Amino acid sequence: MTRPRLIFVLLLAVALFVAACGDDTDTAPTDGEPVTITLITHDSFQVSPGVLETFTEQSRVTVELLSSGDTGQMLAESILTAGNPLGDVMFGVDNTFLQRALDADIFEPYESPNLDTVPDEFELDAQHRVTPIDFGDVCVNYWTEALPGDAPTTLEDLTDPSLAGELVVENPETSSPGLAFLLATIAGTDDWEAYWSDLRDNGISVTSGWDEAYNSQFVAGGGDRSMVVSYASSPAAEVIYADEDLDTAPTGVLLDSCFRQIEFAGVLAGGDQPEASQLLIDFLLTPTFQNDVPLNMFVFPVADTATLPPAFAEHAQLAPNPLTLEPAEIEANRDDWTQRWVEIVLG
Repeated sequence: MTRPRLIFVLLLAVALFVAACGDDTDTAPTDGEPVTITLITHDSFQVSPGVLETFTEQSRVTVELLSSGDTGQMLAESILTAGNPLGDVMFGVDNTFLQRALDADIFEPYESPNLDTVPDEFELDAQHRVTPIDFGDVCVNYWTEALPGDAPTTLEDLTDPSLAGELVVENPETSSPGLAFLLATIAGTDDWEAYWSDLRDNGISVTSGWDEAYNSQFVAGGGDRSMVVSYASSPAAEVIYADEDLDTAPTGVLLDSCFRQIEFAGVLAGGDQPEASQLLIDFLLTPTFQNDVPLNMFVFPVADTATLPPAFAEHAQLAPNPLTLEPAEIEANRDDWTQRWVEIVLG
């Protein structure tokens, strides 16, 4: 099947699935007149046609999207406008930036009744200033047939001379997956500074962002590097967007290297429509939105009531024991860690 044909089939399947889910009634309607609210998102936010319209039909609340760059840019702008926000709800702050958002006091507490579908492990804020929406693992991926030997199974394997010149990573100062992989090495090695010195000596390449790494230097994009920092769901994307039918993904995931990211949404303090904003938070946890997450943003929905698309369920992976750090520890050390990384890796 050609890629355009496959994309058409997927979009049709998603549209039919959305229509089938459109009768869920987990979002209560507003009592007053129709209103419009603004959802501030990062640039990677995607949603299928019809999903937000379903919310509008249920609630009489229309959602306008305001894309605000990457997560760091979006959060910085929201902090600068605290108390007089540019929107009503913000989606996409993750656990690597969560403490900065909470310290800036930009969210109003709201405990959604739909949180009863979310496992406790995803609820990192006991005051419910933010609500978990999706999650995924950032890990080293490898192109199986391009590896010079056996697939790596541990972080330490990446420093082995047999894999010299094979890994491309993203700069943690400019890239979310790059920062997540740095955090993985801090959480997963005894001496992360010595570890990165070894990686540098083993010939790693550094890019400013994911696209340059995956779609230029990695084998999948025509490059000559067989390993790249990407997502544990990337093998599913390789199968879904392949030019021909594939039974197995051409890429694998080093599950020992995975750092878990959780994305949250919150009602921005000072917004004009707090009731309608709370309804949107409720909607983001309904099957209509949660089932739409995997094939649009290639991450996992947090609700245990969500249904994964078959190709995503078969080929996307999750680490059984993902690496993680407390948001407060990340916030207290992020700048020092990234500065030290620059000194070690870039010199």
